[in-house]
Amino acid sequence: MEPQSFTLAVVNAGISDPSSTKLLGDRIAQSARDIAERRGHTVRLITVDLRDLLPELSGALASGLLGPRFTAAVEALRSADGVIASTPVYKAGPSGLFSSFFQVLDNDLLIAKPVALAATAGTARHALVVDEQMRSLFAYLRALSVPTSVFASTEDWQDKALASRVDRAAYELVLLMESGFERNVRDSSWRSYQHEYGSAGGTELGIDLESDLMRLATGGSLKPKNSVIEGVGEG
Repeated sequence: MEPQSFTLAVVNAGISDPSSTKLLGDRIAQSARDIAERRGHTVRLITVDLRDLLPELSGALASGLLGPRFTAAVEALRSADGVIASTPVYKAGPSGLFSSFFQVLDNDLLIAKPVALAATAGTARHALVVDEQMRSLFAYLRALSVPTSVFASTEDWQDKALASRVDRAAYELVLLMESGFERNVRDSSWRSYQHEYGSAGGTELGIDLESDLMRLATGGSLKPKNSVIEGVGEG
């Protein structure tokens, strides 16, 4: 296999310092980097700390206008070959910060992009949040979530099984990045998806601005087909 260079975005919604959520995301990222390097690749890591976006979040939710930090985070995801998404769990669900961030994103941004899902909580009662709620969110965004999800409660940090799950999820993520699945989808079948107008950096379907529908939408009138408009001659 030819050596490749990958960019991996690590998104974490931890707000404490230190943060177990950030630690878990970083562990998966480091494992993915080690695995990729053993397979002859290079990996560049980009960290997206969602707590840094809090001052811009309300504006993004209310108006859809993204501030400079939010825009940089979106571009990091757009350019990444893979994503690790890690969130704390509050009241049996991903944190509001985590959910709000991904709800603001364009629906086309993560199509076919490999994503590893991770969550932390104080008790194992929240273990199904990753597969029941996070996986469905990324399915809606049409991302490609790896089969192994990683959940860590307080007691899991001393369990060797956590390291095994971390490595397994990281390995699956590297294999998906190696396959070039996202790139092939965008190159070969991108136009078969239903896109939003102005989405995905301008790579969405072309729109016929001269169609009757677009003419009406912009306040124009329908032009009769095969009609001849006669001018008024000078007397």
